[in-house]
Amino acid sequence: MDSEQLLDILHTDPDFVVVNKLSGMLAVPGRGPNKIDSVADRVRRMFPGCIKQPAVHRLDMDTSGLMVVALSADAHRNLSRQFHERQTRKKYLALLDGVLEQEDGVIELPFRLDVDNRPIQIYDEVHGKMGITHWRKLAVEGQTTRIEFTPITGRTHQLRLHAYHEKGLGIPIVGDPFYGRGTGPGQLKLHACELSFAHPITGQELTFSSASEF
Repeated sequence: MDSEQLLDILHTDPDFVVVNKLSGMLAVPGRGPNKIDSVADRVRRMFPGCIKQPAVHRLDMDTSGLMVVALSADAHRNLSRQFHERQTRKKYLALLDGVLEQEDGVIELPFRLDVDNRPIQIYDEVHGKMGITHWRKLAVEGQTTRIEFTPITGRTHQLRLHAYHEKGLGIPIVGDPFYGRGTGPGQLKLHACELSFAHPITGQELTFSSASEF
């Protein structure tokens, strides 16, 4: 199959591309030959001269939305530094599997990998690393609640854990197979809807937006 037809490229630059990832697609190759197909692998095959490891950040397989992928080594170095130093800005849309009463707030929860149940993350006040998320309620839609998340840190499953845990919002995201009632990949209603960063070569501030399908 033509990889270009299966990858939604929102912006093309000589040094990077911005992709709208589908839910259920890997951001980077996993282990084994059956998990090579991913955003990073498709970009590498679509753009001649692309570096071997182009990903500078990741989205969970079940999360949809915006990713920036480097094409050159200089861009990769610069963009990686921006993510590491929290100079980028990200917003996500989510549907919670229930009705949330509060209007907005900040969640600060320490958590870590459950080594006996990978890739599940668990709350741990002693050994966990702090995750920080700002959130605001956008609307109640039937028995679900539409939320905007603005993560300050960028840890694995951060928004998913912050949504479901009783010390967070206490309501899992719709379709979450790890923390909610999801039964398979591609069901999670979590979308990276806005991404801002500085152009890795010119320094110009760039902002990209993507509408969710839910």
